[in-house]
Amino acid sequence: MSDQADYDVKGWVPYKLVATGENVQCRWLYAGNKDFTEPFFDETILACRMLPENGFLHKKINTGIDELTDKVKEAETIEPTAFIFHISRCGSTLLSQMLGLQPANIVLSEVPFFDNLLRYGKKHDCMAKILPQLKAAIGIYGTKRKEAHQHLFIKTDSWHIHFYKELRILYPTAPFFLLYRKPDEVLRSQQKKRGMQSLPDIVEPEIFGFEKNAGNITDLDKYMSKVLESYFQAFDDILQKDKLAFALNYHDGAMQMIETIVSVTGIPINETEKAAMQHRAGFHAKFPDQVFSEEKPEAPVPDSLKRSAELYDKIEALRSAKK
Repeated sequence: MSDQADYDVKGWVPYKLVATGENVQCRWLYAGNKDFTEPFFDETILACRMLPENGFLHKKINTGIDELTDKVKEAETIEPTAFIFHISRCGSTLLSQMLGLQPANIVLSEVPFFDNLLRYGKKHDCMAKILPQLKAAIGIYGTKRKEAHQHLFIKTDSWHIHFYKELRILYPTAPFFLLYRKPDEVLRSQQKKRGMQSLPDIVEPEIFGFEKNAGNITDLDKYMSKVLESYFQAFDDILQKDKLAFALNYHDGAMQMIETIVSVTGIPINETEKAAMQHRAGFHAKFPDQVFSEEKPEAPVPDSLKRSAELYDKIEALRSAKK
């Protein structure tokens, strides 16, 4: 137990990993009964910071990382219903928001603390030690805060597909949904606004299977093409061997993807919830007040994406064979 202040897991979440040498600590944030409905969890953290319990007059709660496995024992946790992996810019944010319209669902969208743990474990070659802490953190975030809560969906960061083995060890029976779209469309979206994974050295190149000097690439389109190829290769490998992995193509539309998730997981969905999801599907994922529209320019696939395009077609064939 922390020597700073007692705290109830039901109201608090670990939100930041603070590492100084071998001293690794968790910083905690009061969330109360807040629903995690923002498009990205960074926005949820900002909203939680406004709560009085996180004000400057209150002590900051830091604990050792090992306390995660102790604190989760106090929580009424919900096991993950499913994980949603994605290659970025392929509808995963909208999908998670649609799932969040069901009162029974807790939806965790790209939680920074999960990423902190995975990348720390990779960087310091201590994944065996980190995995129990990750499972505990997921349990704490998946605490049943409201009576209606029954299901837990976790949308990962795009590069977390490269932690597939670790996550599958923790959750051997959870469905893994792999969401993708045509690689040239993803690249065009990244050209408009670059994500973390598209900027060399923001996310460690080794996570993608690159050499350390891959961060020296100055052509951002070329670098993102390499990242996309790593994603498509991982999707292909997983879909060939994992019977609990399911491919979701952005071009099928959001409601079709929801229907696949509902079918696989067996979660009930009533007509009111379905209508609310259908309505939400017509608006922009990141800007909920804006009606969604999309340009579809015809352009040749760049040479740097040829291998990704081949893998896309291969995944489509695998998906068709499973139907």
